[in-house]
Amino acid sequence: MKKIKLVAFLSLMLLGGCASYTTPGGSVAIGSLADSDINALMSVQAAATFPAHFAVARIQAPGYASYRLSSFGTGRYSVVTTREVETEADFAQLGKMPQVAGIAPLNRILLPEQLDSIKSLREAAARLKADILLIYTFDTSFHAGEQQFAPLNVISLGFLKNKEVSVTTTVSAALFDVRTEYLYGLAESTAKESRNASVWSTSDAVDDLRRETEKQAFSQLIPEIEKTWSGVISQYVNSSMKATN
Repeated sequence: MKKIKLVAFLSLMLLGGCASYTTPGGSVAIGSLADSDINALMSVQAAATFPAHFAVARIQAPGYASYRLSSFGTGRYSVVTTREVETEADFAQLGKMPQVAGIAPLNRILLPEQLDSIKSLREAAARLKADILLIYTFDTSFHAGEQQFAPLNVISLGFLKNKEVSVTTTVSAALFDVRTEYLYGLAESTAKESRNASVWSTSDAVDDLRRETEKQAFSQLIPEIEKTWSGVISQYVNSSMKATN
């Protein structure tokens, strides 16, 4: 009986010392989801009306999952419908941009199960009577010393003592015309946070660092989107107003 208790105790100690964390899923190359025919791309024209209604979606790699949430859809990409690091203030700031009539998220009710191209998102956005489709994706990587961990990689936290751990997030965004898939512009932002390995004592602590980095990257993305949108307004609204005067 004493041997059994000893084995059980050692097993618990071993399990307790082998806490692990699974890194989040990957990003998706937005350009790979658009029409790739060159003639078709060259013939696409802007067709949005202004002030424009925005539909917004976060897309990630197929089967994306993080420590706290999962994604929707199957195919070449998935959609994250839960806002984890994005704040209401972020979207309120976008809603205050000139020539923006409103912003609405794409939810599961509007989305098809099979997601293979941007057209799937455009069709969902059309149901909202949106003019502009804003899509964005997070690319988050983990480093411990010289070692980099790929998406959905299981990290044994106990083996990372005395190492500096860093999390880097790049969030990329694109503005598409809902009617024609015309690409109005791109925006991107990167944030990085580093901690001593002591932060890796629990999975919650590791994920807090991820969320902090992603939140910072998205917050920094907002002014970049504003700059891109300012160029859109200058080219497609102000120029047309001058032409009619």
